[in-house]
Parts: sequence; C-alpha cells; structure tokens
Amino acid sequence: MYAVVKIGGHQYRVSEGDVLFVDKQSDETDQKLTFDEVLLTNDDGNVTVGQPVVEGTAVEATLLDNVKADKVTVFKKKRRKGYQVKRGHRQPMSQIEINSISTSGSGSKKKAEKAKDTSESEDTGQVSTDMTAKEAISHIRNTDLEDLKGFVPDDEERVTVLDAWDSKQEG
Repeated sequence: MYAVVKIGGHQYRVSEGDVLFVDKQSDETDQKLTFDEVLLTNDDGNVTVGQPVVEGTAVEATLLDNVKADKVTVFKKKRRKGYQVKRGHRQPMSQIEINSISTSGSGSKKKAEKAKDTSESEDTGQVSTDMTAKEAISHIRNTDLEDLKGFVPDDEERVTVLDAWDSKQEG
C-alpha cells in the first residue's frame, strides 16, 4: 500500500517504513506526526483519488532528526563594475519515518453517507432531494409512473426529465 501525501507544499509518494527528508516540521525529535492531506491511496490495485483529499485517511510518521540540506551557492556579479557577492544557503530539513497509512474503510465519509442515504430512501419509498442530475435521471427511468407522485404531473402518462424538473420548479 502506498499514498501520495502533501507535506509542506510538496507531494511525496510514501509507503510504510519509508524514510524521507521533508521541510522542517518541529524542533523535538522522536515526535509523532500525523499528515491528513492524503491526495491518493493505492491498496493493492484499489486506487482512491481525493477531490482534493481522501477523507478519513491519514499518514502517521515519526520525526527522526532535524538536519540541513546541501548548500546552495548564490553568486551575483555585474561585469565591468567590480561587483561580486557569493552567498550560500542550507535549507533546514526533517528526517521522518512513515509508521502507518490508516484508511477509514472503502472510500470517503461522504460516499458512505450518500450510500446510506440512498439505501434508507429506497426502504421508505421517499426520494432524496439531494440528487445529482444523473441520479435523478436513473431514478425516473427505473421507477414506475405511479411511484413518482409529486415529481410527475398527474395529467401526463409519460414525462421527460426536463418536463418533470420544470414542473417541480413551478410547484
């Protein structure tokens, strides 16, 4: 299993047991860190892509050490003016080890709630008004005309989705 995590403005592909260098997180070593901006998870071919993040998924890591990255040399010069400046910079980094990638079941909480709502609405015979257009179309096509009370005008035998939508908006 691996995940793509956003840490400090950068995206990293991580698996359990990976050791990587990220932007400095904290001064204390051996600290437990939790990253909840998980953009993608792959669990043996079962890929979940977040919009923008995967809800209920977190990556837990341990801060091993704070180090400095390699030196970056900044050299400025203006020709024929006798101007030269040489400076360097070392970015502070944190070395972390990925302990675990935790997911909350199969997908996001919103999808689970949506599935729960649709299963409840099928049991009670009531239609949820929080449908997308595709769900409404499939509901109209798969439901008998007698069961669409309040959604379809009474004087029509067959109704299109557009007619049903217009009558619902008027009434």
